[in-house]
Amino acid sequence: MRNRFHYQPRYFLYWLLLFALGRAVFLLYHWSQHTAALDAGTAARTFLYGLRLDGSAAAYLSLPAFLLLTLGGLFPRWRGAKALGAYTALAGVVVGLMTTVDLELYKAWGFRLDSTPLQYLDTPGEMAASAGSAPWLKLTLILAGLLAAGYGLYRRLLAPLPLAPAWFPRWRAVLVGLLYIALVIVPLRGGVQQIPVNQSDVYFSAQFPFANHAAINVPWNVVQSLQLGEVKQSTTVYLPDSTARRLVSELYRPAPDPAPVQLLRTARPNVLFIILESFTAKLVGHLGGEKDVTPTLDSLARTGVSFSNFYASGDRSQKGIVALLSGYPNQPTTSIIKYPRKTEGLPSLARSLGRQGYQSAFYYGGELAFANMKSYLLAGGYQRLVERQDFSQRDQNSKWGAHDHVLLGRLLRDLRQPRPAPFFVTAFTLSSHEPFEVPMRPRFPGADQDALFRNSVAYTDHALGQFLRAAQQEAWWANTLVVLVADHGHVSPGWSAIQAPEKFKIPLLLTGGALRPELAGRQVAAFGSQTDVAATLLTQLGLPARDYAWSRNLLAPGPAAAPGGFAFYCFSDGFGMLTPDGELTMDNVAHQLIYRAPAVKDRQLRQGQAYQQESFADFMRR
Repeated sequence: MRNRFHYQPRYFLYWLLLFALGRAVFLLYHWSQHTAALDAGTAARTFLYGLRLDGSAAAYLSLPAFLLLTLGGLFPRWRGAKALGAYTALAGVVVGLMTTVDLELYKAWGFRLDSTPLQYLDTPGEMAASAGSAPWLKLTLILAGLLAAGYGLYRRLLAPLPLAPAWFPRWRAVLVGLLYIALVIVPLRGGVQQIPVNQSDVYFSAQFPFANHAAINVPWNVVQSLQLGEVKQSTTVYLPDSTARRLVSELYRPAPDPAPVQLLRTARPNVLFIILESFTAKLVGHLGGEKDVTPTLDSLARTGVSFSNFYASGDRSQKGIVALLSGYPNQPTTSIIKYPRKTEGLPSLARSLGRQGYQSAFYYGGELAFANMKSYLLAGGYQRLVERQDFSQRDQNSKWGAHDHVLLGRLLRDLRQPRPAPFFVTAFTLSSHEPFEVPMRPRFPGADQDALFRNSVAYTDHALGQFLRAAQQEAWWANTLVVLVADHGHVSPGWSAIQAPEKFKIPLLLTGGALRPELAGRQVAAFGSQTDVAATLLTQLGLPARDYAWSRNLLAPGPAAAPGGFAFYCFSDGFGMLTPDGELTMDNVAHQLIYRAPAVKDRQLRQGQAYQQESFADFMRR
């Protein structure tokens, strides 16, 4: 006989089926970029291994319903259908929204939805601009389909709420309800083991990180990241602490440098530090990327100094800025910029140069409150900040704020003002960020994501070229070093895997009147990353870089432990390490290699593990 006490198992099953549907939608949505590369068995295992987190999330969602049903046992004639239906409808809408939002965020960020978007809630305009290129009609239809499927499944599997049998005493009904509540604790914890279930329990593939990500339950992931603050120290322990410290110290132990490279013809030049939003090497011709997208950068490579094996330290703007301006490595599960108490103790180029009499300013066409950048820049010693509110309304012509030609025009006008001291001025572009809408006629055909991105990079490169040609006519140019570098790479064009080195390869160029003319066209082949810019710049200025423990001079011989230099980068819960021998990528959750080039030796693997472990330990200590 079907009665109310059959209802709890059905309710738990209801959520399991909805989560399976969400996973199927996720796999279909990413079919061309990721799922098509999986064999049928691997795709099926995403459902099997994902059951533990699905069961945990279903248990969390079932607990309130089970409490309602237990209370209903005290009142046999109370069906409670409205209360239970309202709760299930609300929970279903939240789950449906999370599932839908996660589809597009994974495409852009490469990791499943967690608490990361919450750090952008204080700047909703910028968050909306970031999502401006999302296919809203498609996502709306997917959400409607998920909600309709959830409603239909509820009607078929659960409604109407049955009565308890008349012969069943109330006290016994309550005991049965309490028994179900006790039993649901088992799937909630993911089993009866001592340690509750976590992400690593659903990771099963060493070859396909996407398959591991597909096995994650999104609502569980969001709640778990809120509980942990995204800081998961246990995932980064690979080696004994003493071994990790020794290996990292060897990476930063300088080799003898009998003839230091001197690029500058002046002791105290102005420094103009321009950070280019999302400038991936895939679109930079002189780095082996597509031709004719960045003619300005390609021309500068022939007249300045370029770095041919340079990589971003992370995959978001706030991570790249900290790596560039503080020489500090990224974290795999969070970002230090979210913790002002920690960033206040970081070294900063603005502060280091300020001690030498440099005047500093930071220019950005958008909101500096975005991703907590403003507190970081102020703590870092920038004397002046120019942001969106400092531009007239007519110049705020981008969804993010002021487009790059407006930003660079304002910068050029301000630099014409008399300055009694050298300047350290940083400008951060924004037009090549999603939604890739720029005030220039498209140079490349197409309306897909790759085409929009390609045209936005071409626009910023064009605006940069105009700015530099005008700057060369200014009096300050002859005594100025210009540093051009990207904040991070990009998955486009071609949708690189989240861990792929080509996603992280970016340009680094030095130009300006302060460079020695005979160095025109010099290429530096040493491997390096954003954290190395600080030490490289300070050494050229004849200033100490000892405060920048995670930064090394790219123009000096590499240490014996890494003769050709090295580049280290983080992606979500993983890291990559590159040297002239090749690259390796590793998953921190599963403690498994994703890829290892044939020439890469065991020592490089241990160095990468040591770097990840020690850099994260340093973050935790701050």
